[in-house]
Amino acid sequence: MKIPIQINENSAEPLYHQIENQLRSLIITGQLGEGTHLPSIREFAGALNCSVITVRRVYQDLENEGLLRTKQGTGTFVAQVEAGDRENYRLKAAQEAMQAAVQSGKSVGCTEEEMESLFREVLKAIYVK
Repeated sequence: MKIPIQINENSAEPLYHQIENQLRSLIITGQLGEGTHLPSIREFAGALNCSVITVRRVYQDLENEGLLRTKQGTGTFVAQVEAGDRENYRLKAAQEAMQAAVQSGKSVGCTEEEMESLFREVLKAIYVK
């Protein structure tokens, strides 16, 4: 199975984090449904041209979150995610992304008002097409 993960090698974001965030999003949005059999760690690492250790960490982190389950001898599968949990993951992911953006703006000296203005511009650009 081909999983649509896009890696940006020029990004400052660690590789495992890019993979983990995208895989989490695919699960939370239902693009990878409950019971979907994921590639083995070795297969996935080969497809992404990354280390087996990187994929193992992603699978372990998502399993610890309850999004994946591993059955010895059969592989790794998407776990059942309840609607309430799915909503919590969705909002948490958005909040973390916003927090990172605000921290980034603050670190370069943007004021609260500038950040709010930028946020509104981005909202309009994305939602009012």
